[in-house]
Amino acid sequence: MEKLKPKLFSVMKTYTKEQFFKDVIAGVIVAIIALPLSIALALASGVNPERGIYTAIIAGFVISFLGGSRVNISGPTAAFATIVAGIVAKNGMDGLIIATILAGIILIIMGLCRLGNLIKFIPYTITTGFTSGIAVTILIGQIKDFLGLQFQNAPIETLDKLKEIIAVRNTFNVQALLVGAVSLAILIIWPKINKKIPGSLIAVIIGILMVKILNMNVNTIGSLYDISNRLPVPSLPHFTLQTVQNVLPDAFTIAILAAIESLLSCVVSDGMINSRHRSNMELIAQGTGNIFSGVFGGIPATGAIARTAANVKNGGRTPIAGMVHSITLVLVLVVLMPYAALIPMPTIAAILFMVAYNMSEWREFTELVKTSPKSDVAVLVATFLLTVIFDLVVAIEIGMILAAFLFMKRMSDVTDVMSWKYIEEEDDPESISLRVVPDHTRVYEINGPMFFGASDKFMKIDTDCSVKCVILRMRSVSAIDATALHSLQKVYEKCKKNGIILILSHINEQPMNVIQKAGFDELIGSENMCAHIDDALRRAQELVSE
Repeated sequence: MEKLKPKLFSVMKTYTKEQFFKDVIAGVIVAIIALPLSIALALASGVNPERGIYTAIIAGFVISFLGGSRVNISGPTAAFATIVAGIVAKNGMDGLIIATILAGIILIIMGLCRLGNLIKFIPYTITTGFTSGIAVTILIGQIKDFLGLQFQNAPIETLDKLKEIIAVRNTFNVQALLVGAVSLAILIIWPKINKKIPGSLIAVIIGILMVKILNMNVNTIGSLYDISNRLPVPSLPHFTLQTVQNVLPDAFTIAILAAIESLLSCVVSDGMINSRHRSNMELIAQGTGNIFSGVFGGIPATGAIARTAANVKNGGRTPIAGMVHSITLVLVLVVLMPYAALIPMPTIAAILFMVAYNMSEWREFTELVKTSPKSDVAVLVATFLLTVIFDLVVAIEIGMILAAFLFMKRMSDVTDVMSWKYIEEEDDPESISLRVVPDHTRVYEINGPMFFGASDKFMKIDTDCSVKCVILRMRSVSAIDATALHSLQKVYEKCKKNGIILILSHINEQPMNVIQKAGFDELIGSENMCAHIDDALRRAQELVSE
């Protein structure tokens, strides 16, 4: 069983001075990358810019210290932007903090219950659908600042924002577009010139210089928000039962997103450094980090794949790099945060455009549409549209329900109950063609799991009065649930009513445990539960000969 032990405690046994210097360099570089992203994601989430830095500092440090990955870097990510903005608009900052803390508690419970591996059972169509949907909502949300539009209202929903953009299109600001276009061009071209210095930092510097030197009429962070360089201090919101009830669905969504994104980041980084993360410990760390983030005024956090990759590429190999990244951001917050007021809003919009593009997974989306069965495409498109039209909570809930129904339908299709008299298995040594079936006996083979989605198929078994024995061969039944067992009991009652003996053959471990726990073995008699089909046929011969 996987250990619930932070990776930091394991790697320190062989830690060297050389690796410490590499971790420090990687941590500083990641902090430089994280700075403009944390500010941009905070603004996209509808909160003050320093709260993004608080999240990267507090959650980033705690998760690196306790995490189950050697190199995972955590902080605010684009996945949370739309849901956080919705919580703030509906329930204020107190509601967001409560939702973040509740999400942290849920993540810790998931880790303690060893649910780390269950995240892989969320279908790829759903994760791709809501990820692409989030990207579209972020992109639409930034058109206002990129074009310098002046909204008359403050819409929350994505489609309402789109309507407002069309309604106020006459307020378009050419200077804002120029700053945004230059910033976007830098973000696209700069990585081809220099991969060490992040393009977002260059875009921020050029954007500030353009606005200041050319005296451009463009909104900056300072013109719209109050900037603070104070260190985060712990503070708990006023908890009320009503607020908890209001934000609980959002808290579950945050927890699920945090689990998916952080574990995905861990898997990606494992491949880069040939390591193996501890998924349950990572969930506990993510939960603890989110609780601390909420307490210190931050927003939800999770593993950030881009920042994690930058950490690895610059030599980071232990959680020390993530902790250095957080400490560096403390210094940046105190010294440089006042200058963040100069950053133009079109530059922030350009940064978020690139974030949206990088997370959109449009290639994967189109490939799934081309190659997947229509039912999977329906789940993909439904999740995408629900994310854009409504919100992430609705998208994940309905997406999971659709995927569950689709799974049940497919499992039902592969489960069948067939009479041997209709089967041709000449090459199978277990075939009925090599055996003699006693008179007045029916042999049925059940293929696939016996569960509620296929329970009606068991009722097709022939129990007319000419039959004295019915043998159910269960060698291909890997599992049985309560509904299928109930159907099996009905078959037994129907057989008993018609004077027919029911015999079960080759019962696997899980079905046997369920049958014994329900007392069904005592009902049909242990002598009618046979280990092999030959034993079942001999038992039937004895009964019809009496």
